[in-house]
Amino acid sequence: MSEIVEGTDRPSTSSITSLESIKTSGNAGFDASRIAEVKAWLISQFDAAGKDLPDFEYTPRSIAHLHKIVALSQAKTQAATIVANDFRQKATEYRSQAARIREILEHVGLVQDSLPSNVVSSAQVLANAANLLNIRDTELSSFLVAMADLSLRKTAVEEKRAKVQKESKELLDYTRKAIARLTYLKRTLAQLEDDVPPCEAQMEHWKTNLAIMDSKERQYLQQYSNYKAMLYRVGYSPEISHGVLVEMAEHRKDLEKKTKPILDTLRSYQDLPPDKALAALAIEDKKRQYAAAEKYLEVVLQSALDSNN
Repeated sequence: MSEIVEGTDRPSTSSITSLESIKTSGNAGFDASRIAEVKAWLISQFDAAGKDLPDFEYTPRSIAHLHKIVALSQAKTQAATIVANDFRQKATEYRSQAARIREILEHVGLVQDSLPSNVVSSAQVLANAANLLNIRDTELSSFLVAMADLSLRKTAVEEKRAKVQKESKELLDYTRKAIARLTYLKRTLAQLEDDVPPCEAQMEHWKTNLAIMDSKERQYLQQYSNYKAMLYRVGYSPEISHGVLVEMAEHRKDLEKKTKPILDTLRSYQDLPPDKALAALAIEDKKRQYAAAEKYLEVVLQSALDSNN
């Protein structure tokens, strides 16, 4: 934790705020032992950094947070102390073992000073290779196992490298396609922006036409209502269709053809001598024929209406 407090830029003060200066209301929920522990830890850390402890306000939140940091720091310090002691003990054992090995080598005449330089350099190279391969001895089997392991790692790295290169190539292709699509979209956007003013003008034209058509629609609906009321006043009904009128006109023509000879005959009677009795009989006979023709016309028209209904 000394590394953390060394980087602080707060202005230092000559002394820490005393516990007696804290208000009684603020200390109600505080633990005096925790405050003392946090205070002692802060002083030790700032003293180790060569700085004074800055003034700050004690609050339950700050004390709780600092106490957690204190506990974590102490746990890590204790773990680091244990590891350091273990390393010191191992170093002592390695030094004693090196002294025994050196003594044995001196007895058999294999001291480094008595060996040729090429042997020393070869042994040094062998030791460096063993250290690089992370093996404990210089046996051939150990070197073979380490080389095999190194070869396997190299194969795995090459496979991973090939995979990464393939992924990089795919990403490059995707990037190129994305750039091409982005260019196309930008071009399309520019074209659409150029098409906006004509489309807006066309929309305004359509809105004007739509307003005119709406006005015409209301006008036509009013005219339709007027025509419908007019037809109702003159006695028009949906049963009188165009087909019925055409059929009635044909029957009328037929009746006119039938009644025309009778009318011609009646007109010819106007030139007869004034015989009152005969003239009256002839007129009555023609009247009966004319009445029969009118009755036939009514029957035909009624049958036509009934068939359409």
